[in-house]
Amino acid sequence: MLQGKGEILFLCHRIPFPPDRGDKIRSYHLLKRLAEIAPVHVGCFADDDRDMGFAADMASITASQCVLMRDRSRVVAGLTGLVRGQPLLVSLFDHGGLHRWVARTLAERPIAAVVAYSAQMAHFVPALPSHIPFLMDFVDFDSAKYAAYGVQGRGAMGWINRREGRVLLDFERAVADRAQVSVFVSEAEAALFRAASGQGRDRVRALENGVALDHFNPAADFARVGKGEGPLLVFTGQMDYRPNVEAVESFTRVTLPAIRAAYHDTRFAIVGRAPSKPVLALGDLPGVIVTGAVPDVRGWLAAADVVVAPLRIARGIQNKVLEAMAMARPVVASAQAAEGIDARDGVHFLVADNANQEAALVCDLLATPERAAMLGTAARARMVERYDWRATLAGVPDLLRVAA
Repeated sequence: MLQGKGEILFLCHRIPFPPDRGDKIRSYHLLKRLAEIAPVHVGCFADDDRDMGFAADMASITASQCVLMRDRSRVVAGLTGLVRGQPLLVSLFDHGGLHRWVARTLAERPIAAVVAYSAQMAHFVPALPSHIPFLMDFVDFDSAKYAAYGVQGRGAMGWINRREGRVLLDFERAVADRAQVSVFVSEAEAALFRAASGQGRDRVRALENGVALDHFNPAADFARVGKGEGPLLVFTGQMDYRPNVEAVESFTRVTLPAIRAAYHDTRFAIVGRAPSKPVLALGDLPGVIVTGAVPDVRGWLAAADVVVAPLRIARGIQNKVLEAMAMARPVVASAQAAEGIDARDGVHFLVADNANQEAALVCDLLATPERAAMLGTAARARMVERYDWRATLAGVPDLLRVAA
């Protein structure tokens, strides 16, 4: 629809380069797919100097780009959001410079489609002429996550999360009304949003995550991690992200002791950048390793006897689960972490409903390494069959045609 006829404006909340954390993985592969269709102009934010340093590398993919440092504090964003009636998520990512760049790009370039990635970027999309379609990639149903936090929380934070869930849902509905097509990371997320928004299947669809199978391949060339003594369990993720923090705290304090009672030399490696203070504190507990950022997560995945994904609040398809399965590792995931992944419990991975079941399933895999190996082999085969990025994003041109 766009080939040779126009260009694409792509807005995302974090620079989509390199693909080294969950939200960047999807946005990076989506950017690459869009660039195969038409020249892409990217407006995005950097969280820090490291992120800003990748702008020059990303320029090899983009027709033009605007990368701005996100410097608004949560306090300022919260107060501004309250005054304006905005969701905190939107206020936190507001920036006059990006509004101006978007307006200039729309005025000066032959933009034939606008794609916004993640809810907070939708407010940068102005009222568009009828000939320019708007495709909204919500990724996850974020307001539902905040509503869940609100139910769990008490005091000021409980109130803040309940308000965020309520105000953000209103914002998401308004955005979906403006967009020709809205997409979510899984059909489960899309169905939840259709029910909450009243939109039909023609307007709200699934655009699933994938995995880079050439990279996450047990036969690839990467630096190996010494296995050490005793069984090794591994969790990967951005370790200042609340769902990940809560997952490893729960696993370390509740599940791991039950596993170590049976296998006393079991170790649990928490692998990922920016570990928060509560995560760092877990490193003082018996058998727990907190690595911080690592050059290549594949070495830790390959060394794992079992990869665990014990998330209690999770939205969409978890990249960490897809990557571990692509590395042919046996995975024990919570029901929340497994949601949306087209794979069979007991065949491609194991799903636990609670901490006691997590411990039992992990212990069973440690007791039967041949079963663990078979599970990992089946997991890799399922990823090859179903979750290559080229397959999951193959429908993007059709989505743009529908949006038009």
